Amino acid sequence: MAEQPPKIVILTAPGEGLPDGLEALSGEAELLVAENGAQLRAALPGAQVLCVTDFRTNAISEAWSAADSLQWIHATSAGVDALLTAEVRESSIPVTNARGIFDRCIAEYVLGQIIAFCKDFAENQRLQQRHEWHHRETEPVTGRTVLVVGAGSIGRQIAQICGAMGMAVDGIGRGARPGDNDFGAIYAQADLISVLSDYDFVVIAAPLTPDTEGLFGAAEFQAMASSARLINIGRGPIVRTADLVSALQDGEIDGAALDVFEQEPLPAQHPLWDLPNVAISAHMAGDFIGWKRALSEQFITNYRRWAAGDALNNLVDKTHGFVPSTTNR
Repeated sequence: MAEQPPKIVILTAPGEGLPDGLEALSGEAELLVAENGAQLRAALPGAQVLCVTDFRTNAISEAWSAADSLQWIHATSAGVDALLTAEVRESSIPVTNARGIFDRCIAEYVLGQIIAFCKDFAENQRLQQRHEWHHRETEPVTGRTVLVVGAGSIGRQIAQICGAMGMAVDGIGRGARPGDNDFGAIYAQADLISVLSDYDFVVIAAPLTPDTEGLFGAAEFQAMASSARLINIGRGPIVRTADLVSALQDGEIDGAALDVFEQEPLPAQHPLWDLPNVAISAHMAGDFIGWKRALSEQFITNYRRWAAGDALNNLVDKTHGFVPSTTNR
C-alpha cells in the first residue's frame, strides 16, 4: 500500500477558501480548508501541519482536542498572539510565522506617515477641499528623532529606512543591547517611560505579548513630548485606546497614525475617526500587491524543509511570542 501523503489543514477566515498559490502543494500533500472551530475540529484528526491564515481566530482552543498528530503550526502573519493559546504554548509543537514578508512595506508606511506629519499633508487636503490658498512652513524630516518600540525585523527595517532619511533612530527591546548597527541605542522596555520625552516620533512595532499588552497608557502619553506623534503598526491592544483619545484631545501628544486598534474594525462612531490630528488605516500597513501569494510561497518553502527533515525557518519562541533576533547587523 502506498504511503499516505501528509495532511495539511489551512485555517482561514470565513469565505476565503484555499489561499492563492497553495494549490502548488496538491501533489505533495492532502489539503483541507477549515473556516471555523467546528470545521477545524473535523479536519484536524491525522493532520501533521496546521497553517493559520486568520490572525484573529479563536478556533484553535475549540478544536485542540482533535489535534492528535500535529507536528507543526505555521501563521501567515508576523503576530502569533491569536494562535498561541495555552494549549499551543504548553505543547512541544513548533510554531513558525511570516517574519520577513511585510517588513519593508511596513517600514515604507511608517516613513510615509512621518513625512505626511512633517509636511502637514492632512492640512493641505483640508485646504484643497475648501479651495483655500494658505502658504505656511512645514517641518524638515532630516534631524527628527524616532523611537521604535520593538527591535525585531520590522523595527530594524523602520530604523534603516528612517536612518537613510537623516533621522536619529533608537529602539526599545526586552533588554538593552549595545553596539547595534541599525539603532543608535537600544533601551530595555523597563526604561521606556524614562526616555519617551526625547523623541519626535514614537513607533510601536512590537508583537502583542503579556509584556506589551497595555504598554502605552496615560502615564506613557504624559511622558511623551507634547509635539510628539505616535505611530502604531504593531497590535492594537498594546495601546489603551481611551487613554490615547484623551491624550490627543488634551494636547498631551500632537498626533497619531494608527493602523491597528483594540477593536477591529474600528466602530464607525469611534471618536478617533473625527480627530483632525489622527490618520487611520485598516490594518493594511504591510499588505502590498501580491502579499497573499508571497505568504503561500513562504509557507511552501518551509513545508518542503519540514518534509525533508530540515530545520524550519522563522521558529517562534513560544514563551515570548516572536522569532528571536539573532544578529545586531
